[in-house]
Parts: sequence; structure tokens; C-alpha cells
Amino acid sequence: MSRPSTPNGSPFTAPAWIAAASVLGLVSALIGDGIFDVVSWAVFAALIGLVVRAWVKRTR
Repeated sequence: MSRPSTPNGSPFTAPAWIAAASVLGLVSALIGDGIFDVVSWAVFAALIGLVVRAWVKRTR
């Protein structure tokens, strides 16, 4: 018997990217002001957008 293949590779790919984006946002918020604040706000807005998208597209 063969294992079922996942269509997008590893199931840990998306959570790893979300974690990396979160770390980027947190570090940029702690490093400095100005452009770093813009980066942190953009990253966190994108993460909230991902959550909203997943919530809207979920199957019941």
C-alpha cells in the first residue's frame, strides 16, 4: 500500500510560513520605528486576512 500524497507537499508548509510571518512582524515591531512599524502592521493585517479567509471558506 502506498501513502496518499498531499497535493501541496508537506502539511507543515502553511503553518511554517504563518509562523515565519509572525516572527517577522514581531521582530520588526520590536526593532525600530517608521518603516518597521509599517512592516509589522502589514504582516499582522495579512495574517488576520488569512484567518478571515479560512473562516469564510471553511467546510461544514
